[in-house]
Amino acid sequence: MSSALTTLSLALGVGLVVLVLSIFGIISEAFTRNASVGYNLVVGPKGSALQLTLNSVYYLSQPIENLPFTEYMEFFGQAERAEMVREYGGDPALGERDGIYAGYMAGGYAIPLALGDYFGEFRVVGTTPDFFEKLRHGPDVDEPFSFSDGRALQEFSSENSYFEAVLGSRVAAEMGKQAGDEFFPTHGDPEGEGHGQGFKIVGVLDPTGTPNDRAAFVNLEGFYLLDNHAKPLTGDEIIEEPADWQQRDPEHKPLSIPQREVTSILIRNGNLMFAPGMQNTINEGLRSQAAAPVGEIAKLMTAIVGPLLKALLAITLITSVVAAVGVLVAIYNSMNDRRRDIAVMRALGARRETVTVIILAESLIIALVGGLLGWFLAHFAIWSASGYIEAQTGVRVSFFTTSTYEIAILPLVIALALFAGFLPAWSAYRTDVGSNLSA
Repeated sequence: MSSALTTLSLALGVGLVVLVLSIFGIISEAFTRNASVGYNLVVGPKGSALQLTLNSVYYLSQPIENLPFTEYMEFFGQAERAEMVREYGGDPALGERDGIYAGYMAGGYAIPLALGDYFGEFRVVGTTPDFFEKLRHGPDVDEPFSFSDGRALQEFSSENSYFEAVLGSRVAAEMGKQAGDEFFPTHGDPEGEGHGQGFKIVGVLDPTGTPNDRAAFVNLEGFYLLDNHAKPLTGDEIIEEPADWQQRDPEHKPLSIPQREVTSILIRNGNLMFAPGMQNTINEGLRSQAAAPVGEIAKLMTAIVGPLLKALLAITLITSVVAAVGVLVAIYNSMNDRRRDIAVMRALGARRETVTVIILAESLIIALVGGLLGWFLAHFAIWSASGYIEAQTGVRVSFFTTSTYEIAILPLVIALALFAGFLPAWSAYRTDVGSNLSA
């Protein structure tokens, strides 16, 4: 019974250590993999590059500020800029030149994001149809978005005007929504004032294992048309009337360029060799900054996650030592009840070395069985929660998914248990045959 309880105690300790290290590995993989998002730069207002990354890639933290729409236009050539002026209205001079950064794009893309509203606890992201057409996801960042229900949003539809939305899989599941339903964003906070204008849900994304699963995407034009989303005009902006809004939707006139703002811009250079030059040029300006998501997440992992890993490894070592001490105490305390047995073995011809090896073998068996049982219990728990883990992080785990450091746990526990077994073994080695047989 003593050996069984010691083995169970050791198994629980090992299981806890393996479980913690495995969860840490899952979180690290989720952060690292989600930093590879298909675009190579995120552009936003001057401030913290990490905050910009967390806000634009993971939909965490709060937006720093907003950028004027003209900053977004700087990534396009003269023809595209002129089309924006014609479509939305603004200073005609904006369409008479190439954007400052257009030469760096080389066939890439720039996708605007507008943040600030919520649907329940989830962020509402105003964007364009390019988000679903050009971005990719998956381990190799080559999988297009697919829909479990419905389709992608459109810039304008005769049925829903500018007010179409697509929900991430987690948002749809937790909020109980599906294609065809309507939802009303709240302004600035999950408990904020609701907008009177709703969005028709036209699609629900399949799970992607990315932060997009917990976001509600709405048409950027519709986002601009919500109350308090238009930037006030100063009175000196030159506005050219948009060309075809009357034909589209007479009730909803698109905001003019001076009234528009974006929270951030997702950039993909067609030739990645141009990315460093673009990043330097943007960062040298007074208004915007460009951050590389992969680099910022690497800094986060080094600055925060790295020390956390060291702390976890220290806890692992301490737990393993405590487990070894438990083996030592259990076997040593049992020696008093087994001295006569050992004396009988010696009287029957067993050598001191044989008795010592038997005690060490008992310690080894306890360590081996306890370690394997703990590993099994931890991985059974992870496997049981694999569906939830994949839904939350996108990381697929199986029963045999192992983290980097847990492979060293079992050898460490076995070595410590053998070391702990030397004191009881030495006690058995020194057992006096005559006195214990007559006891």
